[in-house]
Amino acid sequence: MERTVRTSPSGARGTARPAPTHPHPQRIAIIGGGPGGLYAAALLKRLDPAREVTVWERNAPDDTFGFGVVLSDETLGGIEHADPVVYESMRSEFVRWDDIDIVHRGTRHTSGGHGFAALGRKRLLEILHDRCRTLGVDLRFRTPAPPALAETHDLVIAADGVNSTTREAHTHVFRPHVTPHHCRYIWLAADFPFDAFRFEIAETEHGVMQLHGYPYASDASTVIIEMREEVWQAAGFAELDTADSIDRCAKIFTDALRGRPLRSNKSTWTTFRTVVNEHWSHGNTVLLGDAAHTAHFSIGSGTKLAVEDALALAACLEGHPSVERALAAYEAERKPVVASTQRAALASLEWFENLALYLDQPPRQFAFNLLTRSRRVTHDNLRLRDARFTRAVEREFGCEPGTPPMFTPFRLRGLTLRNRVVVSPMDMYSATEGLPGDFHLVHLGARALGGAGLVMTEMVCVSPEGRITPGCTGLYDEGQAEAWKRITDFVHTRSPGTAIGVQLGHSGRKGSTKLMWEGIDEPLPEGNWPVVGPSPIPYRAGNQTPRELTRAQLAEIRDQFTSAARRADRAGFDLLELHCAHGYLLSSFLSPLTNRRTDAYGGSLAGRLRFPLEVFDAVRAVWPRERPMTVRISATDWAEGGNTAEDAVEIARAFAAHGADAIDVSTGQVVAEEQPEYGRSYQTPYADRIRHETGVPVIAVGAISSWDDVNSLILAGRTDLCALARPHLYDPHWTLHAAAEQGYEGPGAVWPDPYRAGSRRPQTGRTDAPKPRLNLGT
Repeated sequence: MERTVRTSPSGARGTARPAPTHPHPQRIAIIGGGPGGLYAAALLKRLDPAREVTVWERNAPDDTFGFGVVLSDETLGGIEHADPVVYESMRSEFVRWDDIDIVHRGTRHTSGGHGFAALGRKRLLEILHDRCRTLGVDLRFRTPAPPALAETHDLVIAADGVNSTTREAHTHVFRPHVTPHHCRYIWLAADFPFDAFRFEIAETEHGVMQLHGYPYASDASTVIIEMREEVWQAAGFAELDTADSIDRCAKIFTDALRGRPLRSNKSTWTTFRTVVNEHWSHGNTVLLGDAAHTAHFSIGSGTKLAVEDALALAACLEGHPSVERALAAYEAERKPVVASTQRAALASLEWFENLALYLDQPPRQFAFNLLTRSRRVTHDNLRLRDARFTRAVEREFGCEPGTPPMFTPFRLRGLTLRNRVVVSPMDMYSATEGLPGDFHLVHLGARALGGAGLVMTEMVCVSPEGRITPGCTGLYDEGQAEAWKRITDFVHTRSPGTAIGVQLGHSGRKGSTKLMWEGIDEPLPEGNWPVVGPSPIPYRAGNQTPRELTRAQLAEIRDQFTSAARRADRAGFDLLELHCAHGYLLSSFLSPLTNRRTDAYGGSLAGRLRFPLEVFDAVRAVWPRERPMTVRISATDWAEGGNTAEDAVEIARAFAAHGADAIDVSTGQVVAEEQPEYGRSYQTPYADRIRHETGVPVIAVGAISSWDDVNSLILAGRTDLCALARPHLYDPHWTLHAAAEQGYEGPGAVWPDPYRAGSRRPQTGRTDAPKPRLNLGT
């Protein structure tokens, strides 16, 4: 039988050539003549002029897509250090500016101090062509890369773009994940320079469209038009040819363009795709730039990342004794940096995808929200860049002079919190038979003295069988209620103005497990109690299979919640939260992955909501009318077939309709096989969406670690309150220290009388050395 072997541009036939073990590769092939590939060629040839470096580019030398390229000062500094000749050639071409303009509903808001540098993409390629030729790089245009390069060269650099044929030929090794998104966009140009980075919003009869524009030459600007797919379809762009599309865009944004036309450069409407590769090298073949990763253009990072890849790859090849070790070092160095940029780019991309949610924000808050969308620009550094703009946003928000957003009050029903900081519920696993003791008094008392507006208990269980571990607290007998009253009395007496809330829950199928530090979610070695759930599905192999609850048992558990709520009232709590998250009992009713019932308590989302809403209604009926109730939910299960962000909006809407005063928005921990996408403030977009789609106040939680994060989220309108857990374990006085570090003194952060002497940061010894004053020479 005849067998056909497919060869790829990098030359692999099933397996790649092993990476050479000699110190520095002498024959280097580069596939793709974009900025990343060309810059890598120039650097590698400059480091060793004896090398043979060849670039294969299928297009002509003056063929390019797009128009301008924006580079950061950090990237430019790396270029200047590595190749001053390239840097000087680029510097003479740069257009520089500081301002960002946001135009919405006829009003323009300008924020300054940002610092951008751009030049034409075609001119950048010409500079790199000249540098490569001067150094002796073999540039082969209009020439596809030949097969078997990996067999004839020491190193193959695949810089062949987002549609990399090299990557696709070795998907089993690189393991790419390509995610398409919801907007269409087109790259165009205008023959005049914008005087700022311009974002302009057009609200049309078909939906929202946006313009991203920036200058790249003294007489030209890049213009990107973007809109959601359904808007693009409704506006008829699918039926228009390129010329008519461009003409339509120019008319829609005629004010921004000053009535001038737009022009194309092989421009087509496309959908952005995020590319992530699990591995970046295969034998002696390595990915670079868009072949390895993509980042949305709204944070301007495609060319920047490619150039930084080239710098890192050249440095690693120079600094390691073999290609194999160099490629491993390159990947280890760049992947975390790129992952961080991709997280920021995804946040920015999704902000623009959901732009319609924010259109009715106050004008300055809308502008601030746009500027901080990626979470890389924050309240604090925006205040440093443009204090006047930031003060105007704060005034519009309602901040008193000198008051950071986090120290403004917030009202929930009859309870006014003095600031926006919440000590998040944290299980301490330190109770005996459900009874909170001295540890809980000190733990919660210390956080109350530490200045937070609201301090939450851990999940307090409504029955002995509803505990997660033997160390969990409860409110299922009067002795526990009295022990809790001791704690609430301390908070109200010693930290007046601080509210304390109780979180009620039932462990469900995740109960009868070891203390966290002994083995989280692992069953007890002995003394187990039976666990229950909506369906007989264990949390994971080795855990108990829960008994499916009957209607009579559901009624019994509902009554346990109401009894616990009455005790919480007598114990003096200011707020009650119903725990419907993290895979515990009420959460497991909400998720289709854990609720397989066929009766009225399963099936559709309405059915899965039935029991949690029955519990909520029963608790609300006995909880004092003037005191607020909140609900914690998992806004996504992070698992295929589970609840999604869309489901979370409907869940939040349902609880709000039944009287919830706020939704505490967490995610996950519902199924063991979840795949969370961690990152800075990674759960806050779910709170943001729920807040804007439902109008219900929200509490954001999840990797919010700095007071700058809190100020940014509050001022942008993405949340109403911020719940922090680990920062309060690190520093019980986190809130008061945040006030001191910002120079704030006021009603939003009141130091307890015995602690007032410590309300300013302690002085430290001087670390600066005397500065040289004279240079007398010799």
